[in-house]
Parts: sequence; C-alpha cells; structure tokens
Amino acid sequence: MTFVRRSISVGNVAVCVATAFFLTMAAMLAHAHGGRIEVNEGGPRGPVTLTDVQIKSLGLQTVKADFRPIADLLRTNGQLAVLPDRQADVSLRISGSVQAVFVNIGDTVSVGQKLATVQSRIVGNPPPSVDVTAPIAGVVDKRNVIEGQNVGPNTALFHISNLSRMRMVTRVYEEDLAQVHAGQKAYVKLLAYPGQLIDGTVSLVGPTLDPDTRTVEVWVLLDNIRGQLKPNLFGQADIVLSQNNAALAVPDAAFLEANDEKFVFVRDGNEFDRVDVQVGAADDRDVEVKSGLVPGDDVVTVGARELYTLWLTGGKLQAEE
Repeated sequence: MTFVRRSISVGNVAVCVATAFFLTMAAMLAHAHGGRIEVNEGGPRGPVTLTDVQIKSLGLQTVKADFRPIADLLRTNGQLAVLPDRQADVSLRISGSVQAVFVNIGDTVSVGQKLATVQSRIVGNPPPSVDVTAPIAGVVDKRNVIEGQNVGPNTALFHISNLSRMRMVTRVYEEDLAQVHAGQKAYVKLLAYPGQLIDGTVSLVGPTLDPDTRTVEVWVLLDNIRGQLKPNLFGQADIVLSQNNAALAVPDAAFLEANDEKFVFVRDGNEFDRVDVQVGAADDRDVEVKSGLVPGDDVVTVGARELYTLWLTGGKLQAEE
C-alpha cells in the first residue's frame, strides 16, 4: 500500500521556450489578425494585447474569481475492507456429512436463513441432522463445502460479509498525525468509479506507529448505499483538515508556475496581464487565492500557457502597415 501527502496542485510551465514555437505562435496570430507579432526579447513585459479574432483563434476561456467553499485536504491512498464486526465464519460444533447446500457465493442471506444441512455422526436411526444457519445478514463470499463432504468442528463452511458499511484502510505520516482525528470528514475516490466522490468519516486513528514507514493506520467509514463498494478496491481518501466556506478561489487550471512564482493571467478587455498570486488550500477543482486577485477578476483558465509564451517574448501586436 502506498500513500502520499496532498500538496497544492498548480500547472507547471517550462521557462525555456524554443524560438520555433515563438515563430509558430506569431504566424498563427498574424494570420488571424491580418498583421504580425512584434517579438521583443528584452525590455519590460507588459500585458499581451490580442484582437477578438485572435482570442477566438486561441480558444481562450475565462472564469471570474469569486468566493467558494474550499477545504484544506490531506491526501492518502488505501484499500476498501470489510468492518471486523460485520463478517462471520460459519461452522459447526459437531462432525458429520453434508446432506444439502442451499446457497452459493454471491447470495444475499438474512439472519437465521438455512445455509446447509449436516447429518451428524452420532449413532441413531436415522442419525440426527443439523441445519446450518446464517449468524449475520450479508453476502456469502466464501463457500467451502459440497454435498457429501465430511466436516468437523474446525471446518469453516461459509464466510458471510455485511457490506452495507465499509472502511477504507489508509495510512497517515507521523508528521501529519496531530491534524487527524476521529469524526473528520473525508472524500473517497475509487479507481473503479472515476468521477464519483463518496462521503466518508474518519472512524479510527490506529493506536500504534509502524516503525518502518513512520505511519499510523487510519480508517475512513463509508456507507455502501449503491452496493458498489467491494473489498480490496483501491482508491484515494482526502481527509478534510479545515473548511473555508467563503474562500476567494479560481479553478486549478488557471495557475501557472515558473521560477518558483505562481501566477495567472487576468483579462481586461483585449489585454491579458500576468498577475502574481499567493495560494492557499486546494481541492480537486479550485485553489484558494490569498493575495493578487479581487472578486470579479476575469482569470484565464484555457489558453494561459499560450499567453505566457507571448508574454515571455514581449509579444505585442503591430498593426498592419
């Protein structure tokens, strides 16, 4: 099992851009405008100015910065497992021969439902028989007997699991342990069901630390409402460390990073200006902006990389002569 700590996700942009790419971009924009791009390799870098046709050609899209609920998350990986008190081995205290089996793997059973009949080895005419019944409600996930088989007190005839509630078993690093406690919310995503988010709750922070990995086992409790959760499915659990219901935020796709600086491009009419920002909490879609933006700023979410390329070269539209 592997596990990672969540860090803020921002787009990475390579600072080194080939001259050929500049020329290609310039040619494309010149064709869209009917003029050409003046490439300035030095001097101050101001806003990138484009025409409406060029904006459409680049496919630029924007979103306004506004207040949104956002959580500070601790990301971990783990696997689904059955809760210990929601599973049972089914056995007998006598020895005998299996006369009949009434259930198969995958069958849903109720408490007290007959699973099999075993004829005892006790002397009698006829020998007494015993009905094997389900001690809990759930799904038969193991069947270890067939008709005519001899069984004894140590034979596990069936295994039943109640999957109505399950746990994701994950691990938290030692340095993060003080932030995690029972009752915290968590959001679980499974590889088997991409795009689905399952609400969970931290139900256990383990009592011991693994000396090799320096981690503690943590359980996230989940309701299996749709019946789609299965033991051993792999996924990701994001534990909510804190929640801000009114954070100034924009989508993660808007952010670029170069030279250890994070920034976005803000649109003002036909001008696109680079704005350095400080970021905070992040979830799967949005990132909190602590400084650099104000509510209502029109931030580029699609095409920011192309704008950065033009900004690097001092790209400035020169009117057609």
